[in-house]
This record gives sequence, structure tokens and C-alpha cells, in this order.
Amino acid sequence: MASDYNNKKKHASKASQTMNGLLLGRSFLSLEFFKRNFLFIIFITGLMLMYIGNKFECQSKMQEVMNLKTELDNAKTDCVNASAKYNSMIRESQMKAYVDTMHIDLSNPECPPYYLSKK
Repeated sequence: MASDYNNKKKHASKASQTMNGLLLGRSFLSLEFFKRNFLFIIFITGLMLMYIGNKFECQSKMQEVMNLKTELDNAKTDCVNASAKYNSMIRESQMKAYVDTMHIDLSNPECPPYYLSKK
């Protein structure tokens, strides 16, 4: 029972010493603090550097994905345009071949159409 009382008293005195040190302007960031927590400080610093590196890599990958999406959209647009042009060329050539096989005397007009209006 007496040893429990002594342990509580020591713990309380250590806390009061820390509080007195802070109130009197003594910093707890002394050389002893760094000596005691050297490995922990190195570990936390390493984690912070890994976090910063991971964030930078993630942002770089996101930028690359956005650039690739833009490039893909442009390629899709080019593909649609090429497909439309190809289909229009095929339709025209098929119609010409069909007219030739049926021996119909049709040809492409030389001048654009015009409208007749009543006045």
C-alpha cells in the first residue's frame, strides 16, 4: 500500500515538474527529449516524407490520366469523322455502281439546284 502511494506521488511530482517547467518558460524540447525520442522522431519524419512523396506521385498520375482522357476523346472524334467520311464515300460509289449496272442515264449535276418561285 505504501509503495502505491509512493508511485502516485512520484508520478504526480513528475507531472508537476513538467508543468512548472512549462510555466517558468523551460521548453520540454530539450536535448534530453530528443535523445530519448530519437527513433520515434526519425520514424515520424520518415512517415511524413513518404506521405508527401505519395501525394506527389498521386497528383502526377492523376494529371497523366486527365491528359490521356483528353487524347482519347480527340482520337474518338477523329475516328467518328473518318468513319462518317468513309461511309459517305461508299454510299456515293455504291449508288454510281448501281446506276451503271441498271443502265440508267443519270449523272451528277454540274450546277447546284435552284428553286422556282411564283411571283
